[in-house]
Formats: sequence, structure tokens, C-alpha cells
Amino acid sequence: MKALRVDRSTGRFMLARLVSGIDTGTAAKIGPLTLANCEPPTLVNNEWQRVHPLLTGICGSDLATVEGHASTYFEHWVSFPFVPGHEIVGTLDSGERVVIEPVLGHAARGAELPFPDAAPGDGDDYAHLAMPPLEPGIQIGFCNSTGGGWATELIAHASQIHTIASDMPDERAVLVEPVAGGIHAALLAISHAAKTEAPIFAVLGAGTMGLCAIAALRKYSPHATIIVGARYPAQTQLAKMFGATSVVKPDELMRAVRHATGCHVVGDYLSSGAHVTIDAVGNSDSIALSLRMTRPRGRIVLMGMPSEVTVDLTGLWHRETQVMGAYTYGTETFPNGARKRTFLLAIELANEIHAEQMLSATYPLSEYQQALRHASEAGARGAIKVAFDMRQEKLR
Repeated sequence: MKALRVDRSTGRFMLARLVSGIDTGTAAKIGPLTLANCEPPTLVNNEWQRVHPLLTGICGSDLATVEGHASTYFEHWVSFPFVPGHEIVGTLDSGERVVIEPVLGHAARGAELPFPDAAPGDGDDYAHLAMPPLEPGIQIGFCNSTGGGWATELIAHASQIHTIASDMPDERAVLVEPVAGGIHAALLAISHAAKTEAPIFAVLGAGTMGLCAIAALRKYSPHATIIVGARYPAQTQLAKMFGATSVVKPDELMRAVRHATGCHVVGDYLSSGAHVTIDAVGNSDSIALSLRMTRPRGRIVLMGMPSEVTVDLTGLWHRETQVMGAYTYGTETFPNGARKRTFLLAIELANEIHAEQMLSATYPLSEYQQALRHASEAGARGAIKVAFDMRQEKLR
């Protein structure tokens, strides 16, 4: 099979990191990523199936790996060499078209489920992510045993496979995974403000993940005020289409929240602020801004993937602010007690918002340097999501 593969090479990771600030395409060329002809992964047992990707998205975590910026935290949760790519729509050997829920949960590893019908991302003990019969890996796209979506073939467990309707375009289906992430983050925000009739949510960042969170906030909290900080016109346009009440530049977001709440400014902080802020950026500056504009005893949902950050946490302590990570998805519980897998909710929402509007460009694997450069410069180039198109590979 043809695949883009990441090898364990400290030197190549360091080189990629050195040049990534100048050009991601060059980082991809000299870094740990190579285009190779590989043996397909071996099916573990009869609960696994071969998946032939049609489209696979390029995620921020993928770019962090290619650019050499991935946190050392992941060293024990991945296995080399691995094929990146976890936003996948593909076909099974039977021809059935599916989307993949990439987390390698208990069922995929033959472990006892944390509760009946648990989704792959459920549970409060992550030991299984590093246990046989698979090599360590938090999800497809970071596990040597399964392969990933930046290839013409991978394997997935039955618990990860979701059939999609024939009228759902590939370009929409490839966005289901990030939509699921957006729903999970939004519901963490909504649950904190459940007793408030008209909550105020701030969303910092309007790339793919921020936009998906905006759409989910509007769907599940229809009376909320949603104030968004977006850098680029394409982001602003889609944020409004997906339900934002107002969209401003990121450096104007704190002022917009103050006007919406009618509060004061004390030093660098709002005296009150948003009930919940969703940080879809995940760096030192965005976390600091989120702390300053979230009300006392409010919540910050950290959706963007941080690495090492430096933040003054005095305000967090004084204002008793909650900071929650929103890594992935699983089974969601609604205020009325109803429970549903996030991925099923995501398929519904992706259809409702026509999520393919976020897909800006696709590339064959052979043009991976151009694809990764485009993805890293997406906002400035008027793009949102860039994906690899294995349908183009089949035409070659």
C-alpha cells in the first residue's frame, strides 16, 4: 500500500521543528514523514476490517507531529512507525461506505468495557491504550498496528466503524470526526451553564474545531449568546452561518464579552464575563485571555491542543475557574438523562450544517508537501480544512 509514514528519528524531528516556522512544506520534506510503499497492517481477528480511505483530513495534531512540535507526553502513547490521519471516510472490502471513530477503546483491545455499550473514548482508566494485542496508540493515526488515514489502506475494529447513508457526500463525511469533537466541547460548556436560561459563551478561534463547537452550541443551546473571535474572513463567514451571535477579531473578543455582560474591567480581568469560554487555539496567550474574560466560577473548555505553556494562574485560583480539556468524544449525557454516542450526533449535525463547506482543498498523497503547507497556512489563504484524496490515487 502507499502511505505517508512517521518514523522515530530524533534528528529529523529536530530539523522539522527548526524550519517549521519558515515553511511547513520544507519541514515535511526533511522531517520524520516519508511517502513509502508499505505492507498493509494485519487484521487482529475477525472483529477487524480493512478500510480503504477515500478522504482523510489534516488535523492540527497531525501538523504538530510533522513540524516536530508534538509534546513529549505522547511518547508512551504512540508506536513507531505510524501512519497519521484520523479524520477518515472510506470503504470496507464489501464496498460499504463508512466513517471511522478513531479512538482505540476497550473493545478494540479486547478489554472489558467500562459500562455496557460504551464508546471507544469512554472510561476513566487509559491503561488499555498501551496494552496488547495492539501496539500503544491513543487512536488510529498514531498506532503502528492499525495504520492511519494518510494511506490507501488501514484496519479498524467493529466498534469504530459507522455506516453512512448513500446521500452523504464524502466531502461531508470526512468532517464527521471534527464535528464530534466540537459537539463534545460544546456539551461540556452547556452542562456548566445548564441552570442559565440565556448563557453567554465565548469561542476563541474559528478554525475547523472552533466552527464545529459553534454549530453544536447553537444546536444544543438555541437561546445562548455566542461571541466568537475569528482572525480571517472565511472563518467569520462560516461562524455566522453556523450560529454565532457576533464575530469579532480575537483582540476585540474581551471587549465584546464585556459589552454583552455589562460588567466592568478590573486590571486585566473582567469583573464578570462569559459563563464558559471555549479555547480552540490552545497556547499561552489564548489560555491567558480565556482566564481574563471568563466569569468567576465559570469554566474554560480547552479544545485546542496545548503543549508547554506559561500562564499566570493567580486569577484561576482567585476566581475559582474550572479548566477542562476536551480531547475527543464518547457517550454524551444530556440534562434529561438521555445518552447517545457523540459520533451519531455528529453524523446528524454534519448533515444539518452541510459540513463540507469547511473543506477547502484536497490533494493526492504524492503532493503531501503542498497539502501540508496549505493546511498550515489555511486561515491566511482563506481555507478551513485541507484533506488527502485517495480517490485521486486510484486514478493514477
